Amino acid sequence: MNRKEVELLERIKMNPDATVGQPVIRNTDITVQQVLGMLSRDIAIGEIIAQHPPITDADIRACLLFARKTMEDVTFMPLD
Repeated sequence: MNRKEVELLERIKMNPDATVGQPVIRNTDITVQQVLGMLSRDIAIGEIIAQHPPITDADIRACLLFARKTMEDVTFMPLD
C-alpha cells in the first residue's frame, strides 16, 4: 500500500461504541456504507459533499478505497 492510500485510509475510523462499530468518516457519524449507498443511487459527489458537511472529496475517495481494500480480503463461494 502506498503512502497516499495510507493517508486516505486514515480518514476512516471504527468505534465499536458508535454506529454499531461500522467504519465512519473521521469526525462524523457518516458511515462508509452510507456513502457507498449514495454513490450507488447515482447521487453526485458534489451533492453528497453539499448535503453532508464536512465531508470532502478525499473522504469519499477514502470510502471507495476502504471498500476496495475490504473486498480484497473476501473469499467468494459459489451458492450452487
